[in-house]
Amino acid sequence: MKLGIIANPHKEGSAKTIHELTRVAESKGCSIILEDDTAAIIGNDQGIPATALAAECDILTVMGGDGTMLNAAHRIGPSSTPIAGINIGTLGFLTACQETELSLLVDAILNGAFTVTPRTLLETTVFFSNGNSITDFAVNEITLSRGQTGRLITIDARIDGTLLNQYRADGLIVATPTGSTAYSLAAGGPLIAPTAEVFLITPICPHSLSNRSLVVDGSSVVELVSSEQIESPAFVSIDGREVIELPSDASISIKKASHHLNVLTLKDRSFYSTVRQKLHWS
Repeated sequence: MKLGIIANPHKEGSAKTIHELTRVAESKGCSIILEDDTAAIIGNDQGIPATALAAECDILTVMGGDGTMLNAAHRIGPSSTPIAGINIGTLGFLTACQETELSLLVDAILNGAFTVTPRTLLETTVFFSNGNSITDFAVNEITLSRGQTGRLITIDARIDGTLLNQYRADGLIVATPTGSTAYSLAAGGPLIAPTAEVFLITPICPHSLSNRSLVVDGSSVVELVSSEQIESPAFVSIDGREVIELPSDASISIKKASHHLNVLTLKDRSFYSTVRQKLHWS
């Protein structure tokens, strides 16, 4: 069994966790492959690029929190290799276990005591008036938000070519079921089970109290267009990463991506138990 490791270099305790997982895994007959930035954390020069790591290992472990998981997903790109998150962060909705449970994780992997859930991703294309376009995928969400002024922005949202609404708001979130526990939740959106073949549209601080989050079928194509000419452009971000300036004559097309993110979960745990724990439900 080959286990890959990607760790967050900014998390206190990453080096210790890398060493401990390596020790535990090798003592149980597994081999370890380190991503190059991860290898540098412990002074190892034998790491390989993230883009090659998933193809070289049976299970990819990611040390950090949900943010590290999102970053790792984008770095490795489309891959069928299961990803097991090791939480050394805070909430950790995507992670499989805590940093104190490394032996449990390795035993579960070796004994097949885990499930792999294919998480729906979104393919996002930004079209510019000059004919150029930018395509990326989102694990959690794509966010269209107002620029540097205090003004609300006006966004026309269409679903499969039909006008849904003209939103006046601070912005709009289009999220996957995985992303329903992230920014969309903070903006008042619902929780959605990760296996649901849907995604959701959540306005950010809408001007009208009648504007609510909407769950749409996973086969839908959502188009967002700024419906007014303003001096200060709106901004687009995907999974809270890069921010793209969106001119008022640009548009965004969002649909379900052709690939999934395969997230590993230990057999005695589930999305519902994680939500109950993380949100402190009784």
